[in-house]
Amino acid sequence: MPKYKFYYDQETLSYKRIEVNNSVRFRNFFVFITVSALFGLIMLLALLSSPVIETPKEISQAREIENYQLQYEQLNRKMKQIESVLDNLQDRDNQIYRVIFEANPISDDVRKAGFGGVNRYADLEGFENSELIVNTTKQMEILSKQIVVQSKSLDEIQRMALDKEVLLSAIPSIQPINNDDLRRMASGYGWRTDPFTKTRRKHKGMDFSAPTGTPIYATSNGRVIRVDGRAPGYGKHIRIDHGFGYVTLYAHLSEYNVRRGQQVKRGDVIGFVGNTGRSVAPHLHYEIRKDGKHLNPINFYYGDLNTEEFNALLEAANRENQSLD
Repeated sequence: MPKYKFYYDQETLSYKRIEVNNSVRFRNFFVFITVSALFGLIMLLALLSSPVIETPKEISQAREIENYQLQYEQLNRKMKQIESVLDNLQDRDNQIYRVIFEANPISDDVRKAGFGGVNRYADLEGFENSELIVNTTKQMEILSKQIVVQSKSLDEIQRMALDKEVLLSAIPSIQPINNDDLRRMASGYGWRTDPFTKTRRKHKGMDFSAPTGTPIYATSNGRVIRVDGRAPGYGKHIRIDHGFGYVTLYAHLSEYNVRRGQQVKRGDVIGFVGNTGRSVAPHLHYEIRKDGKHLNPINFYYGDLNTEEFNALLEAANRENQSLD
């Protein structure tokens, strides 16, 4: 049944039907469509801004953020493992390596110092996961610094190891005469009876009794700095500078097998036993000096003597007998 609208005409005191032409109908329809579209658009925007409904892009971004968070957590776990390994290496560095090479340990203040001053992480703040990102970044920077410090420490230890190798090759460490060629260890280091004055005086080396012509060996690597017979009492003698303050002296020789300035290695034949200078019998007088001070040679035969041979030599060296020079 068609619906019509009426209005009350006061002049005729009767109801009259409202006639609506097509233009009015079109205008009303257009207004209705426009209002409906605006209402629908407003509702759509309201729904899109609501946390209840997520767009595909938001869903993708949420998954991406969750993935980043998972990666940061995995990175934190890996850094903790690296920190554990680095802590172990730092302990060995301080407690073993630096003790061996007599170097001062690196303090924790230097190894694990943080970063002070202005806020270095201001650009990472203000996000949902800022705390996680800032802590991870800070931990990574501190860990990087510790690795740099440890790397430099290992470089230093490597240099000390090389220096130690050179030092070990320089320290006198063998007997100057082979045991098979020895008649006896005639006199040790310390107070002994002088064979000429028969009084006690400081004997600054060791006397090895051996036949004339017995080979004498350089006790370590070095450079020959003196080959002559001009020093009082020593007769024909050789002096070798081994570096690091070590100098060895070989006296009362019969012949030389080296010249001044020559480089020698441990075990090289440098001369032969004799009876020149202030000497009462063929023997080698052997001295070790460190920074100009005389040392007891008995402490430097660890390179070629076993325990039994060393104990026998030590017992003979400790006897207060008469020296041969």
